[in-house]
Amino acid sequence: MTVSRVGVLGAGTMGAGIAQVAALGGYPTQLYDALPEAAEAGALRVGESLAKGAARGRWTDEEADAAADRVGTATDIGELAGCDLLIEAAPEDLELKRELFAAAAGACGPGTVLATNTSSLQVSEIAAEVPYPERVVGMHFFNPPALMPLVEVVAARESSDAALDAATEVAKRMGRRPIRAKDSPGFVANRLARPFPLESLRMLADGVADAATIDRIVRVGGGFRMGPFELIDMIGLDVNLTIARSFFQQGGEPERWRPSPIQERLVGEGRLGRKSGEGFYEYGEGVEREPDPQLGISAPTLEPAALAKVDPAASAVLDRLFAQIANEAAFALEEEIASPEDMETAMLLGFNWPLGPLGIAETIGAHHAVEVLAGLEAEKGGAYAQAPLLRAAAERGVELAETDGAPG
Repeated sequence: MTVSRVGVLGAGTMGAGIAQVAALGGYPTQLYDALPEAAEAGALRVGESLAKGAARGRWTDEEADAAADRVGTATDIGELAGCDLLIEAAPEDLELKRELFAAAAGACGPGTVLATNTSSLQVSEIAAEVPYPERVVGMHFFNPPALMPLVEVVAARESSDAALDAATEVAKRMGRRPIRAKDSPGFVANRLARPFPLESLRMLADGVADAATIDRIVRVGGGFRMGPFELIDMIGLDVNLTIARSFFQQGGEPERWRPSPIQERLVGEGRLGRKSGEGFYEYGEGVEREPDPQLGISAPTLEPAALAKVDPAASAVLDRLFAQIANEAAFALEEEIASPEDMETAMLLGFNWPLGPLGIAETIGAHHAVEVLAGLEAEKGGAYAQAPLLRAAAERGVELAETDGAPG
């Protein structure tokens, strides 16, 4: 399949961002929205963003003007008939996405690739009623698309190699970094990120340290740009809780994915993070936290002497967090959600982690990770059950990255 023209279904923030990178990639792009004012606002947003990017040196004025000229608007879905690839960027509502795909399939021929930008729904469910479902794939862009280089190209049950290859090639021409993902809960990046907030919330509940201390340890000792509670506040506690509930349900309610009662309580109290002025932190005027100490630690580290300079609780915090990250990576490898290389890329580019999950697993070591998790499982239960692959790596004396993905 060759793509020479792109259509984007939905002219909101994500849709406009996707249209922008498509146009910068050289594709004539139709930005569709059933509401004329929304379509025009989306195109205006693209033009403004292109001009700002040129002013900041991300591309030239000539490139910005050329890209803006490639973007057109459509308020009748029939106007998308000439597109070879349609990327849906509608809200996360299964029935809405199905309706859009049904309309798009009626407007375009069977050779048009239909891609959904869903981040939380199963691509196969969206494709279930689409004629020629082999042309349906996922193309999960990260927000904002113009700045975030990662795109997860998701294979649904019936996705053809030709459709997946076409989506991958388009992502490359857009200047994005595509990785291949299995159609499973959260795909790759959001799946592998689960332990970051959930284990931090469990440590907070256990009284290991307060939120500000955990955040500081994770930044200074772990090398992360933001601590877990800062990140949840930025995302919104309600949004993050919705994600947690979705994972828990879609995954068959595993204990390690159970949403935190602390978060449930704070959301019930209306403490939603930055947008409400209070979450794990209170937000007012001025500097929100003191600068972190510059201790010359090469992060991430589990070296006790170095961590002692950060906080007495630092070693226990990072042990638990890194062990759970390694454990989730092992479960993901067993389920073959992506290649090991793509798993690393997902977290480096999608979440700006200092290392990918396999790199973090190597930092803690498979044997030590199992030791930490087994001790916690004996005390606290199933949230710390170890992936068979992680246990196998520990028993064999190898690191997780050295396994072949099978525990036997």
